[in-house]
Order: sequence, then structure tokens, then C-alpha cells
Amino acid sequence: MGRRSRQFRPREVGVKLKLPFVGEISGSWTPQQAEAKAAWELYAELATRISVVKLRRDEGLAREALSSLYTLFGTTREILRKYGPEVSPRGSADAITFGKLALTMLNVAVRPLLARWHPRLGAWEATRANGVAPVDHENEWEHVEELRAEIESVRVALLQVAELLAEVSGAAPLTPDSRLLGDLGKQRGGG
Repeated sequence: MGRRSRQFRPREVGVKLKLPFVGEISGSWTPQQAEAKAAWELYAELATRISVVKLRRDEGLAREALSSLYTLFGTTREILRKYGPEVSPRGSADAITFGKLALTMLNVAVRPLLARWHPRLGAWEATRANGVAPVDHENEWEHVEELRAEIESVRVALLQVAELLAEVSGAAPLTPDSRLLGDLGKQRGGG
């Protein structure tokens, strides 16, 4: 009775991701225990951020989305330091590992978006007149739809990564459940 049940951790996981600016990454991943733990930590970060939640036109600012994506760099660095080389084991040069996946996610999907849009949006924000609400000013920008489209593209890719991390960690997806949302889900176009 005092025994804890052993948490399921997949032996091998099929990987098929489409990342913006890269294309498809596919293969198999046989995660080590440290990778499964690191996967849970990064999954919890992704699942609780705007990074995997659709940014609706009438909700929030693109600036908030960019800032949220930027914080993934610090969080991911902390996770990589915490678990060390165990999340990218020696001898795995051709294999998919947590370390490779995390760095690819950041450097190939998130970094190009931020490098392109942070300075451009910052320059536009600097032109906001006193008395104009930030959301109104942002929505007047001629490039806002292009920015939001790229944020959406990265969001879809990060959602794929999050789902993979959930599988590797042995967790059920932490997606909104229509049974818990009730009328709110219906008002927002869900369930």
C-alpha cells in the first residue's frame, strides 16, 4: 500500500514537427529520465504562456506575446543548467534529445521572430502620442497583421513542441477542457 505507482514514461516517441524558418524535424526520441523531467518543466512553461494560446485580434497586445516568448530563453536556460548534460547525452549526435529540441525551438523558431519584430515594434511604439491607448496605437500599425500572423505561426509550432513534451513527460495535455469552462468556452467560440 505504501508504494507509489510508477509514472509512465515512453520508451520511444515519434517526433514530427513543422517549425517556421526550418521546415520539418522528424525522427524518434528515446528520452532518459532527466529528459522526461526537463520536458515536464518546459511543457509547464509553454502551456501556461500566451506562446501556445491563440492571440485573438480583440485580446491583448502583440508586444505582450513577444515579451512572453522572450522569457522562454531564460526559462529554458535554467532548465538546461538544472539537468546538465543528461538532457543531451554523449553519443546522441544524430538523435533527438531534449537539449537539441529546446535549442532548436528557441534559436530557429522563436529567435528569428523576436529579432525581426522587437525592434520594429519598439520603433512604432515610440511614436505613440500621449492619450492614445497602447492597444489602439498598436492596432493602427501597418505591420500589425503581418506580426500577428508570424506570432500565430510560431504559436502553432510551439503547440506541437508542447504536445511532444507532454508525451515525453508522461503527462496528459493541459489544454482547456470544455467541461470546466462552461459558458465561458461557448462565449469564446469553444465547446
